[in-house]
Amino acid sequence: MEGSSSISLKRTYRLFVSTWNVGGLLPSDDAELEEWLDIKNGHYDIYILGRFQEVVPLNARNVLGPKNRRVLERWSSLIRKSLNKLPSSKLHEGKQKVHPMKEEEEGKEGGHAQEFECVESKQMVGILVSVWARSDLRRCISHRCIACVGCGVMGCLGNKGSVSIRFLLHETSFCFACCHFASGGKEGDEVKRNTNAMEILSRTTFPSSPPPPLDLPQKITDHDRVFLFGDLNYRISLPNASTRSLMEQNRWSILLQKDQLRMEVSKGKLFEDWQEGAITFFPTYKYYLNSDKYYGCVPTQESGKSRAPAWCDRILWRGEGINQERYDRCELRLSDHRPVRGIFVVDVDVPKSSS
Repeated sequence: MEGSSSISLKRTYRLFVSTWNVGGLLPSDDAELEEWLDIKNGHYDIYILGRFQEVVPLNARNVLGPKNRRVLERWSSLIRKSLNKLPSSKLHEGKQKVHPMKEEEEGKEGGHAQEFECVESKQMVGILVSVWARSDLRRCISHRCIACVGCGVMGCLGNKGSVSIRFLLHETSFCFACCHFASGGKEGDEVKRNTNAMEILSRTTFPSSPPPPLDLPQKITDHDRVFLFGDLNYRISLPNASTRSLMEQNRWSILLQKDQLRMEVSKGKLFEDWQEGAITFFPTYKYYLNSDKYYGCVPTQESGKSRAPAWCDRILWRGEGINQERYDRCELRLSDHRPVRGIFVVDVDVPKSSS
């Protein structure tokens, strides 16, 4: 959509993008999510939260049965409460202010709390993604649309697949694809994940755009700014014992060289022209619940399955005008995965009349 207006200006916004596989576990009513949402550093302009692959257990009842509204309502309530804790005076405190609010948006002297609202939310079986924005930004977000692709059981059910949300922010198009790829640590399972990625990119289609001059993108990669994130499930292509040994020696560079996603991209198998930030955090999977111990590190808790640690949870992006400020993980212990977060500064075209 960029360039659709003959006279436009650039404005920058800060996005918080996160993915978290919660393993089918529902947080308590009084759970606090401030650490995950990075509230201590002030608020961002828009939050895109991919929560949560396996937001419900992936059993036959949940895959084939009706959607559990209680799950969506619980997460939405907790996120709303966490995002709206700080007053507007804390927005971007200690950071470069992205753009000033107009006087009429700031309210009376002293200001009023700039609330965050849910712009869009969608659940497909275990995948739940929502977009939250400052209330004054909501009027700048238009042409919201959702597309779901199931590629799980029988190649079509929603226990694996994607939920994609697209919208225009002023005159720039955004697409966010929250994904859950095929699991498995056997040799060759990475091919299934590659297939999932290619199916999602090819099968995701948004409705036809209105008549000209508005020409909205229909495919994920047609958008100006694109983010793909989720439990992509890529593992480390080494024997489990070797992976654990290298971790104990802090030989992260060797482990990252054997990361399946990086290996498949370097071979030209998928994600050409996509980017990912430098990984400087520990593998995000698989932990014992409520523990900092990786699966297989506590002999008394062993089970029949052997799973080595891996960077399963990732955030990729493509398009110009995107600068990643941070790429890290959060230490919440609710599930066997750790949340992964990306902080981005994005350029957006704004009509001159809106400046």
